[in-house]
Amino acid sequence: MPDAKKITALLLKKYPNPRTALNFSNTLELLVATILSAQCTDTRVNEVTKTLFKKYRDAGDYAGADLNAFENEIRSTGFYRNKAKMIIGCCRKLIKEFKGRVPSTIEELTTLPGVGRKTANVILGSAFGKQAIAVDTHVLRVSNRLGIAHSENPDKVEEELMKQILDNKWTEFNLALILHGRETCIARKPRCGACVLYDECGWPEKNKERI
Repeated sequence: MPDAKKITALLLKKYPNPRTALNFSNTLELLVATILSAQCTDTRVNEVTKTLFKKYRDAGDYAGADLNAFENEIRSTGFYRNKAKMIIGCCRKLIKEFKGRVPSTIEELTTLPGVGRKTANVILGSAFGKQAIAVDTHVLRVSNRLGIAHSENPDKVEEELMKQILDNKWTEFNLALILHGRETCIARKPRCGACVLYDECGWPEKNKERI
C-alpha cells in the first residue's frame, strides 16, 4: 500500500504553498469562478471573470442579472445556459437565506444551486482557509493511479483520502495533487520518468524508464 504521508511530503516539497489557479479576491468570486470552471480550463475562466468581476460586485448584482445577457458574458466557458441559471439562482438563495454572504460550512454550501461537494470543498479550502479535499478530475485520476484511492466515485475518493492524509494537510495536499495532475501525471502519456512520486506510485502501467 503506498504511503500517503510520504506522498504528501514529496508533493509539498515540489509545490510549497500551492494555490488554486482561479483568480479571485473574495469568497463570492471564488464561488462563481468554481461554478464556471466545470468542463472548462481555469485559464479560460480567469479571462471571463476578469471582466465579469468588475460588473458584478455582490450577490445582489448576480441575482438581478438579465439571464440572456449573463449567458452571453459567460458563453465561452461552455454549458453557459446551465451555469448562468445556477449562478443567478445561487446568488438569489444567498440573499434570501444567508444575507448575501457565502456560508462557511459544507452542509450550508451544498444547499446552493450548482454547488456539490467538490465546489464546496474548493470554497472551504481556498476561501475560508479550512481543511478540505476537493476531488476534481485530476485528483480522481492521480489518486487512483497512485493506489491511495480505489474508486471512480468522487465522494468515496474524498473519504479514502481523508483517512490517509493528515487532517492539517488536506488543503495543501489537494492543491499540490491538482498541480501534479496538470503538469506531470496527465491523462494521456503521463511524464512518469520525471515524477517525484515514481517510487511511491503503485500504478502498474507507469513507464519503466527514469529521466
